Amino acid sequence: MPNSSASIQINVTTQTLTLSHPMGDKTYAISTGKNGVGNLEGTGCTPLGKHVISDKIGESEPVGTVFVGRVPTGEVYDVELGKEHRNRDWILSRILWLSGCEAGVNQGENEQGYCCDTHARYIYIHGTPDTEPMGVPMSHGCVRMRNVDIIELFDLVEEGTGVDIIE
Repeated sequence: MPNSSASIQINVTTQTLTLSHPMGDKTYAISTGKNGVGNLEGTGCTPLGKHVISDKIGESEPVGTVFVGRVPTGEVYDVELGKEHRNRDWILSRILWLSGCEAGVNQGENEQGYCCDTHARYIYIHGTPDTEPMGVPMSHGCVRMRNVDIIELFDLVEEGTGVDIIE
C-alpha cells in the first residue's frame, strides 16, 4: 500500500525524479536505462508504470558503500576502486528496491508469459559514482542518483511510498 504522505515521479524523458513530500517538493537529476523503457526481464530497460518502494537498504552505511546483491561488500567507492573494477555496475550508498503494482505490466508475467516483474528484475533507485553523468540514460535499467541525493531521498521516504515512472 503506497505511503500517502509522500510520492515519487520519475520522468525518463527529462531524466528527473520529483519527490512530493509534506516538507516540500524536490527534483533531482537522475540516469535511467540506456536501453530506454520497457518492462521485460533481460532488456536493461527502465520499467514504466506504478510502483512502490518495497525495501530500503543501507541505512547508516557510509557514503559510497558498495553493494553487491544488496549486501555491503565492506568497500567504499573511490577513484582507485573504480579503476580496478571498470566493468562493475556500481550500486552505492543506499538502495530503494521497487515493486510493480500493475499485474502483467510491471508485476508477474505479461500476456505472453514473459517476466515483467520489476521486483524480480532487481530494479532499484540507487547511488552511483559521482563521476557518472546525470541527465543522460546510462544505467542497466535502474534509476541512478548522486550519492548525496539518494541518501537525502532515502531519509525522506518509507517502504510503501508510491513511485510512478513515466515517459
